[in-house]
Amino acid sequence: MAETIFKTIIIAATLVFLAVFAFVVTPPLLENPDVVGAFAAGFVNPYSSGYSTDVLACWVILSAWIIYERQTLGIRHGWLCIILGLIPGVALGFALYLLMRMQQLGKEA
Repeated sequence: MAETIFKTIIIAATLVFLAVFAFVVTPPLLENPDVVGAFAAGFVNPYSSGYSTDVLACWVILSAWIIYERQTLGIRHGWLCIILGLIPGVALGFALYLLMRMQQLGKEA
């Protein structure tokens, strides 16, 4: 796959995620700005609990990868991706990290 196609897919998927997130999460959060309650709502049944646990595990793995590559490859600004992986979500943090990583590693080559 060409690099431009790869980047386009990552950016498109991230934009779709952000649009769905804004459409689904923002209205109820504006109506009731209880962030802790909103987080806990992800664990209301076994199915949503499974998905929420998967997302949290992905965030921990992404964070470990970012910290590891900061120390081994010198990838900068990964902390921003860790924060964005929490709010609004791992999809944004992961996509941004991939793009940042590609750019920084590409400059070394």
